[in-house]
Amino acid sequence: MKCYLNFGGLLSNLVPLVCSRSVYKYTFKMDKAYLRRLGDDEQFQISFQYVNEEQKVNRQFNFNRKLAETAESFLSRISTNVEKVIKKKNKRKANEGENSSGVTTLLYLDNEEVPRETTCDKIFQTGHSVVLKVLDREYNVVINSPWVDAIALPVSILANFPVYPAKFEAVFTDKDLPVFTWSKSREKNDWTTVGSGYIFTPSNEDIGCYLKLRCLPRNHLSEGPAVETVSESPVEAGPGQCPFEIRHQFTQKKAEGKEFRVVTYNILADLYCDSDYTREVLHPYCPAYALKIDYRKQLILKEVIGYNADLICLQEVDRKVYSHDLAPTLAHLGYDGDFTMKGGDVAEGLAFFFDRTRFRRLQSDCVIFSERLNVDPQFSDIWEKISANAKLAERILGRKTTLQVNVVESLEHDEALVVANTHFYFHPDADHIRLLHGGAAITYLENFVGELRKKIGKRVSLVFCGDFNSVPECGVYKLYTTGQVPKDCVDYSSNAEEAVRDVEFRQGFRLASACGTPAYTNYTVGFADCLDYIYYETSNLEVTQAVPLPSHEEVTRHTALPSVVFPSDHIALISDLKWL
Repeated sequence: MKCYLNFGGLLSNLVPLVCSRSVYKYTFKMDKAYLRRLGDDEQFQISFQYVNEEQKVNRQFNFNRKLAETAESFLSRISTNVEKVIKKKNKRKANEGENSSGVTTLLYLDNEEVPRETTCDKIFQTGHSVVLKVLDREYNVVINSPWVDAIALPVSILANFPVYPAKFEAVFTDKDLPVFTWSKSREKNDWTTVGSGYIFTPSNEDIGCYLKLRCLPRNHLSEGPAVETVSESPVEAGPGQCPFEIRHQFTQKKAEGKEFRVVTYNILADLYCDSDYTREVLHPYCPAYALKIDYRKQLILKEVIGYNADLICLQEVDRKVYSHDLAPTLAHLGYDGDFTMKGGDVAEGLAFFFDRTRFRRLQSDCVIFSERLNVDPQFSDIWEKISANAKLAERILGRKTTLQVNVVESLEHDEALVVANTHFYFHPDADHIRLLHGGAAITYLENFVGELRKKIGKRVSLVFCGDFNSVPECGVYKLYTTGQVPKDCVDYSSNAEEAVRDVEFRQGFRLASACGTPAYTNYTVGFADCLDYIYYETSNLEVTQAVPLPSHEEVTRHTALPSVVFPSDHIALISDLKWL
């Protein structure tokens, strides 16, 4: 959003408010009253700082009022609230019998006193000079200046890992223009400036220090009141070097020319990690703090950022982690994103990010198979076979498996990519369901890419990423890399009661796995195998680099994954691809 008023500054004051678990303070211009009026909202908010040394008052006042109310009603509420504060500050005088003379409030519109019957929607409009007078104080009413609604720092801050606002909400503010300043202090009193920008990485020298973040919201025409917040906890020591930092040695520079870098990564949703069962049964070797998302997301962000990718596909992404962590942080690093929730009430899904300096998004789509298999004509042959088994039909319609599809075009070359991202069903007896979903996904992508190639005048190539929960010996890998899977594939009978008959998938893409088939991409105490893949179209693309996976010794140093140095039970796959 953009604001069309500007203002200068006189005196300022700090005003504390409470947001979530953090206290933040505004720096108000003492001659300004800040009014927010959002779109077609029938209400408005106005804030100002009233200081009167004689009356011993230094207080911020905030009002939420209706635009339809009269100036009389609005000013009366201000008078009442200010008078209450003055009386409270001067109880002794009141007890001695002094009478309050009342609080006089007036409004001026374009230098003319506003009649008391005038409604507020006629007064508070951009393009007019509005002055609010409270006793002896006059405030120029600034309408829709940049404004921070909420800001907070994380509860966990680790040395050598990126820190950024855990919460940041602003209106009438251009996202790239706010000025962020970071300071540190051991006692929260004597602050030293240590950095600037939305993201700051504290060093070992900052361990034991509290951090303060100051934000000056701005747009292209004006700036609003600054706001600052202080961390609840000091900076803590990190876990030391993580194995992904060794992998960063292969990705220190961005890909260039006809090359682009792809990452796929199941980051382990907090939804599946924050329970007694995961702490006591699945991952009892891992300290409880290292399973908390407040700890893990710091490692995830550092890891993902360090890969310097052009295209990022993530699975098991919590909705809040996407909204509060991944999307805003990566946006400040030049990425645009897309989030696709799984169907139903599942609060996690798929995330896709692309470097907007190298790509432009043309369109996006998603397929929730449980909502499409039985109604979409392109899946009619598949559904006919599925529906012949009632138990299979019931089970597959109960799955929330989703396919996320984004089309991006290169800003440097006459090329377009269809980037697909998915996460298949995990259950050990569900090879048949994974193959059916895999067949439906590639069927959809063949049709989608075929139609796209007719519409745009450039070459279109497919990159298909995800956690397929399917090992190389199973049907999904065979279908994608050989082009077909026969009717007698053993996967179709992985659950005898749900066996599917006479299904034969064929597909026309020439696909290969960019990172091959490593021994494992998922390593837990009871399971280790290759489940994650970056499939690419070999007729149009070639692999120029596949970043080596961590060594087995690194993976098992803390028993299994996740651990204090691995934030997920999966290992990220990174590959550089090049247009032929």
